[in-house]
Amino acid sequence: MSPRSAQRLVIFVCTGNTCRSPMAEALLRHALPADAEWEIASAGLCAIPGLSASGGAVAALRDFGIDLSAHRSRMLTPALVRQASVIVALASTHRDQILQDHPAAEQRLFLLRSFAADESPRDHDIDDPVGASTAAYRLCRERITAAIPGLVDFLTTLS
Repeated sequence: MSPRSAQRLVIFVCTGNTCRSPMAEALLRHALPADAEWEIASAGLCAIPGLSASGGAVAALRDFGIDLSAHRSRMLTPALVRQASVIVALASTHRDQILQDHPAAEQRLFLLRSFAADESPRDHDIDDPVGASTAAYRLCRERITAAIPGLVDFLTTLS
């Protein structure tokens, strides 16, 4: 996927780009109106390019009628950081690493859970479900889903 416009790219970032960030990407894409002017993507800080989404992530989104089977992982690159209008980290460690590597991105970088209505200061991260049970993937999906309406509202203010 190549960005159409530097002003309209939202990119979700996690570690391997096989669980959390692909789920967030698909859930936001599903929540946005069809005529939204945002391109949605995801990447990982330590991704092995070309891997499929994890089976747990695919199953968790299938519950919502969303097909994640076409997803392929990719690394977060300096070019993606430059192109993104909004960068959404799934955990504070991701945010911290992005800031260290790309300090100019600070004003465009957010933690996903900061958009959740139920946000509490000690609960900013969305835990990595890799290798865990189906229930852990569903919990991860629910925590991501809780933040999507707030993120949609935020993106609307930028449109």
